[in-house]
Amino acid sequence: MPGIDGMLTKKQIQLLDFIQKRMARDGVPPSFDEMKEALDLRSKSGIHRLVTALEERGFIRRLPHRARALEIVRLPDALVAAAETKPGFSPRVIANTRPPRPRGAIAIADSPAVDLPLMGRIAAGVPIEAISEVSHHVAVPGTMLSGREHHYALEVQGDSMIEAGINDGDVVVIREQDTADNGDIIVALVEGHEATLKRYRRRGGMIALEAANPAYETRILPEESVRIQGRLVGLIRSY
Repeated sequence: MPGIDGMLTKKQIQLLDFIQKRMARDGVPPSFDEMKEALDLRSKSGIHRLVTALEERGFIRRLPHRARALEIVRLPDALVAAAETKPGFSPRVIANTRPPRPRGAIAIADSPAVDLPLMGRIAAGVPIEAISEVSHHVAVPGTMLSGREHHYALEVQGDSMIEAGINDGDVVVIREQDTADNGDIIVALVEGHEATLKRYRRRGGMIALEAANPAYETRILPEESVRIQGRLVGLIRSY
């Protein structure tokens, strides 16, 4: 039967224990960076593999359309017994790691608001059809905008940029421009009909569109197939 304790590795049990303790303390699961540090792993790809294994065995569930979208379904007998008797694995919990909002965040009420056109959805995952026409307007802090350049907003669809702090359902603020520096997060129009939000890298005559999630591969495309439609300058998240 899948999901029995004997099928879990030591690292899987440690990760489940850490997630459970952090959720009990903070009310939300830890970030992948915190999981990596707690388990002393070298990369977040190892955490992704552990999370996938726990999900497949029925111990956790990923919740769509939510940041840090993990939910514990059940605990193995070993962790239940340890909680009733003595502490087992003690992860390196970083104190005060749950701020009320992201560092540098500002409330819209704290800055004069500017209405920007919300140009539909942009894929942060598998590319979708090109950006649609204006659906409505959204208020953003004026301090998020720079100069007199034209700006617009897009709703993010997908999870390929989660490690850059961009979650499914977020609204990104884009400054319209047709050039970018290596490392910029851009709106790219691919082959004239696919719009996507990715990190930009130039490699000779080719353009790399990099995801910020190891579950997605970098797309390498000829320069003439990619048209830059803007650069990310801000993000709006509702709580």
